[in-house]
Amino acid sequence: MRSNFVFQEIWVGLRRNLTMTVALIVVVAISLSLLGTGLLFVKQVDSTRTYWQSKVEISVYLCTTASPNPNCHGSITPAQQQQIQTTLSSMPQVQSATYVSQTQAYQLFKQDFSNDPSYVSTVKETDIPPSFEVKLRNPEADYNIVASAVTGAPGVDSVIDEMTILDKFYRLLDGARNAVIVVALILVVAAVLLVANTIRLSAFNRRRETGIMRLVGASNFYIQLPFLLEGVIAGLLGWALAAALLIGVKSLLLNNLQQYFSYNVGLSATDLVEVILLAMFVGVLLCGVTSFVTLRRYLRV
Repeated sequence: MRSNFVFQEIWVGLRRNLTMTVALIVVVAISLSLLGTGLLFVKQVDSTRTYWQSKVEISVYLCTTASPNPNCHGSITPAQQQQIQTTLSSMPQVQSATYVSQTQAYQLFKQDFSNDPSYVSTVKETDIPPSFEVKLRNPEADYNIVASAVTGAPGVDSVIDEMTILDKFYRLLDGARNAVIVVALILVVAAVLLVANTIRLSAFNRRRETGIMRLVGASNFYIQLPFLLEGVIAGLLGWALAAALLIGVKSLLLNNLQQYFSYNVGLSATDLVEVILLAMFVGVLLCGVTSFVTLRRYLRV
């Protein structure tokens, strides 16, 4: 098989169908970039969930002189603090209950929001109440039991279920991810149809050449190879454009989201490379298989 003939046929096919080839590359690029964006969202949600699952499930905030709760009459007393500690420690549903003083809470606050020094400068140590950070053995089943045991107790300002707040955030991210993936799948279907039409048109334009090749005894593979490579090349060009778009999504969108949450749960370069490589596999497989199936139906020898 002469490789220069194959490359010449590929060039001829791409040049004759330049408009459809460009449209194919653009559709493949957009579909792969949206699919990759959905996968990046999946990784982002998973890493965020993993980060927070290692944290507390319940925060029991204690009274201070600045507490707006009318049940608080000044700062919590040592006796009240000890009583709350004893109540929590004696409950079988509680895995651990750690006391965090105002000083410790303020240091953690400055650490968590180190990316936003202007915001940190507006908060004083006395603005952050002390708390008990509680981990439950079974968060879904035990929250109501533990919360009811300390809610309204002397010295308790409020009880916050951290996981309920985060679940709303997770649902928001999941919804955005699902919407992106649905749109990507629709575009994948459009890309499949466009690949099939492009290859079919290319084969039709070169029907005289393929007819001559049949007469001289060329094999099916030899006849079909230029068309297959046309689809694969278009898929690779679309993937290259999608890779650039995915890098932009991570750099301009996902990385910038960190300034609003200030937690070190961003995606790594490895996560991005994994998604880009998967997008390449999907793009080449999509265009290659579609070209092969189309050619088997159109170029029957």
